[in-house]
Amino acid sequence: MAEQQSIPHVVQQRGLYFDELEVGTVFKHAPGRTVTEADNVLFTTMTMNTQSLHLDAHWAGQQPFGQPLVNSMFTLSTLVGASVAQLTQGTIVANLGFEEVNFPHPLYHGDTLYSESEILAKRESASRPGQGIVTVKHTGRNQHGTVVAECTRNVMLWIRDAHHKSA
Repeated sequence: MAEQQSIPHVVQQRGLYFDELEVGTVFKHAPGRTVTEADNVLFTTMTMNTQSLHLDAHWAGQQPFGQPLVNSMFTLSTLVGASVAQLTQGTIVANLGFEEVNFPHPLYHGDTLYSESEILAKRESASRPGQGIVTVKHTGRNQHGTVVAECTRNVMLWIRDAHHKSA
């Protein structure tokens, strides 16, 4: 009897195409991200943000929150970044911009950021056939469930058939 060769089953990690998203769907992203003091200091110094609330523990301890705060731009970047593998990896054309960004509660060293994304709206692009614009609301909560960051952004994604034709 002839030996049969096994064909491996291949799964490629990718985000979702425009036509796979439905308005109202909420995606819970995993894993969460525990933020360390080193994360905060590195990001803060790399981006030249010399705000003492992020770098000077003694001074920050004397301020209303009583401790250093995680740089809000690190929080925003991590919040949006947590969605990439599930939503836009390989299917995004462009990040078009942010309509709204809020930080209703601080994130502290040692907190874990959990992220979710809700599809608010979508429409095919009028000027770029084969692509669509999706409005996404990203929400970040700490380990206690308290909302620490929210943003609404617009992204341009490929429509599946058009992406395959362009490749």
